[in-house]
Amino acid sequence: MHRSAPRLSRILACAAVPLMLVAVGCSSDSGSGAEGKKNAGSSSSGTGSTKPTKPAVEPAKFTDLPDACTSIAKKTIAELVPEAKKKGGTAGRSSDLSVRGSCSWNGLDDKGVKGSQYRWLDVAFTRFGSDQSLGSGAARATEDYTKQITKEKASEGARKVAAAAAPGIGDEATAITYSLNKTDEDFENATIVARTGNVVVTLTYNGAGYAGAKTPSAADILKDAQKAAKEAVAAVGATAGSGSAEATPPAGDAEKTPSAGEPEDDGKKDDKKASAKATAKS
Repeated sequence: MHRSAPRLSRILACAAVPLMLVAVGCSSDSGSGAEGKKNAGSSSSGTGSTKPTKPAVEPAKFTDLPDACTSIAKKTIAELVPEAKKKGGTAGRSSDLSVRGSCSWNGLDDKGVKGSQYRWLDVAFTRFGSDQSLGSGAARATEDYTKQITKEKASEGARKVAAAAAPGIGDEATAITYSLNKTDEDFENATIVARTGNVVVTLTYNGAGYAGAKTPSAADILKDAQKAAKEAVAAVGATAGSGSAEATPPAGDAEKTPSAGEPEDDGKKDDKKASAKATAKS
């Protein structure tokens, strides 16, 4: 009985050894697994957080705009708008002239009993800056160029609308022509929408004969509009700054200028004047 007690103790001790080894092994495996998962998680997290960098947009070509009222030569203004009320033009409103600018001229050339000729000319500039989220200035200008053409073709009351490429004016240009009856007179209208770099130039020229005067030909109106548009586009490159432009707010943030091709306000006054003179002389 006394000899069996030590033997029992040895058996229990030997039995405890495998259990301890298993426990140690489990503890070791558990640590390795946790560490492995941690490392795997870190590796996965590091890979997932890496995002491709977007390529920088192309810098805008022009950083400024010319003075709209001096963008067309005085000689050209005198030819296209005889007896212009303001030789220097009337500047349109803008909250930022480096983004948007415009100018217009109108005049009534009274020829006595032969009637009168009315002319209206308007030029507008819109510049687009390059923006990482919005795109390059040139791309944004191209988009606006297309919108302006669509807008002009849909002018209210326009008849015989036609659009054709106008080569030799900027990077791309389109001429939109149509007839329009306003103040009981027939107007011939020509609008040239052109893009040069990141700037869109919209030039509108129209005319009408009053008090029995003949309506100007559509061909003459278009020819004169193209001549003025070439000068306006050239003014962008000659007087506007060029180089890498800083990001600018969307051009739409600037105040809109009075709509081009609408001679009603000044036209009505001149109509009355012309009619009064024609009546008095007759």
